[in-house]
Amino acid sequence: MHQRLLEHLTTAVLLLDGELSVRWMNPAAEALLAVSLSRVRGSSLDTLLGGDESIDEVLAKARDAFHPYTQREARITPLNSDPLTVDYTVTPLSDNELLLEVEPRDRLMQISREEALTTRQETIKILARGLAHEVKNPLGGIRGAAQLLERDLDDPALREYTHIIVEEVDRLRDLVDSMLGPNRILKHEPVNIHRVLERVRTLLMAEHPDVAINRDYDPSLPDLSGDESQVIQAVLNVARNAVQAMSDAQTPEPTLILRTRARRQFTLGAERHRLVSEVAVIDNGPGVPDALHETLFYPMVSGRAEGSGLGLSIAQSILHQHQGLIECDSRAGHTEFRLLIPLVLISPEKRHD
Repeated sequence: MHQRLLEHLTTAVLLLDGELSVRWMNPAAEALLAVSLSRVRGSSLDTLLGGDESIDEVLAKARDAFHPYTQREARITPLNSDPLTVDYTVTPLSDNELLLEVEPRDRLMQISREEALTTRQETIKILARGLAHEVKNPLGGIRGAAQLLERDLDDPALREYTHIIVEEVDRLRDLVDSMLGPNRILKHEPVNIHRVLERVRTLLMAEHPDVAINRDYDPSLPDLSGDESQVIQAVLNVARNAVQAMSDAQTPEPTLILRTRARRQFTLGAERHRLVSEVAVIDNGPGVPDALHETLFYPMVSGRAEGSGLGLSIAQSILHQHQGLIECDSRAGHTEFRLLIPLVLISPEKRHD
């Protein structure tokens, strides 16, 4: 009975002997550590975690003192998996039995960062709206005055100056509108994400024939519900940003990868979704500068001297309108932007022909 309860827990649970070898683990532990109990039964935990001595020290201390210990946000490196951030608690059950409970923290920490980023972006958007109102009113007055002045000028050379004033006012108005992101009503229709990516790929190949653009698609992905033109704009902004970064850095053999995957039981913000579409845009450029990591999606923030800093901000706004978000992992030689959008399964008769 007790074993059945443990097997159905979502928390990873391992039973160790006095030598810190694995006696038993539940399915959640098998999934977390990417191993099966039959393969590692009798193996030392040190071997299973790739020689992580810090957790061994805590376990030995708990065993010798016969006292439970809890460690927060510890880093472990399972043999068959990427490094993980976890909370774990070790509880001595007897002189020769230790119960180890492990709770992964990476996704929870990511959710916390996403919520903080969303809050900051909403604050910036409110400030930008106020700024736009204050800027656009006098711009309208300047434009109108320039047009009135042009009517009273006989000298074509002087009228050229009024043309410049009107054009620059229009440019500033468009810039302010861009800061606010997309403002039209979102369509809700079936969108084939691979058709979106092929459109983006075609545009980029025409603009940057020197960049190799590779595809890694999951053909089983269903349509998502959204606005196709907006999704194209979001992916294009991210992909163009990657290509421009490689071009500016003169990356040898610049390569862009467009990849799609399905993520199951995935949490976006505070909501858990049964199925999420992941579009990854991966490049082999110089990586995102450390100074920009926290402000990457803010408007008017750019690592390029001639960049407007609006492309990623607009892309993130579009994803938010689709209840999704953008994640970024970057290091020199590998930058990966992941666009995550919840998938609403659409019946075949409602799909595009």
